Formats: sequence, C-alpha cells, structure tokens
Amino acid sequence: MTARSLSTRFVITTAALASLAACGGSERPTADLAASQVTTIGVNSYLWRASLETVSFAPLAQTDSAGGVIVTDWYANPSNPGERVKMTITILDQDLRADALRVAASRQVAQGGAWVDAPVQAATVQKLEDIILTKARELRRQSISE
Repeated sequence: MTARSLSTRFVITTAALASLAACGGSERPTADLAASQVTTIGVNSYLWRASLETVSFAPLAQTDSAGGVIVTDWYANPSNPGERVKMTITILDQDLRADALRVAASRQVAQGGAWVDAPVQAATVQKLEDIILTKARELRRQSISE
C-alpha cells in the first residue's frame, strides 16, 4: 500500500469512528410503546401488524413496511372456487388513525373458463378497514397493559 492510500484509509476510519462516538451518550431515549406514533418500520406498527393478521388467509404478493403497502395475491375461498379476490392495503401515516388506512379490493368471477372482473361491494372494503382498525387498537391496548 502506498502512503497516500494508508492516509486515506486512516481519514475514513477516523471519520467513521468519530461519527459513531457522536451517537453514544449515557442518556437513552425511553420508548413509549403506547404512543400513537410507532415508526421503527416506517409506518404505524399496530396498523401494520393488524393488516398482516387480517389478510393472513391470503398469499402475500408484496410487502413494503417502509412504504406501508401490503398486496395479496389472488385468493379463492375453497367453499366458493368460482370467485377470487385480491387486496391492497396502504398505511398512509405513522399515527394510529382511521384515515391512516386505505384498503382496496379487486374481485373476479369465473365465466366460460376465464376470470372476469366483477364489482366489489363498498361494504366489504369498509368491513376490512374496520377489522384492521379494531385489531390495531387492541394491539395498542395490549402493549399498554404489559
């Protein structure tokens, strides 16, 4: 190694150590698990966990905890194989609020050997949102009591 590369390596190492030392300190912030803002994953963790639990019956196609998006793959209920649904859940905020959650659903029915788009009742989407919000609030209550 040349003297210049050793010097450069020394400067980079020293800078890295200095930045790590600045992170230290004897005081640590206290975590308030019951707070409405829980941002360790980018979105409200209660809404995230409740959303995952609510759609756990369907296979997941995509999840992004930083962006707050959960997309399921098509799911057909075994008792009704001629119909399938796909859901997208978006968590829009870091707060545990009703307007921080958006659920979209697509539905298809089998017709003539092909899948054809069909309307989704607004009440279905609203019911999913209500289930997720109720679960999220329960998860929050449980974290307070622990």
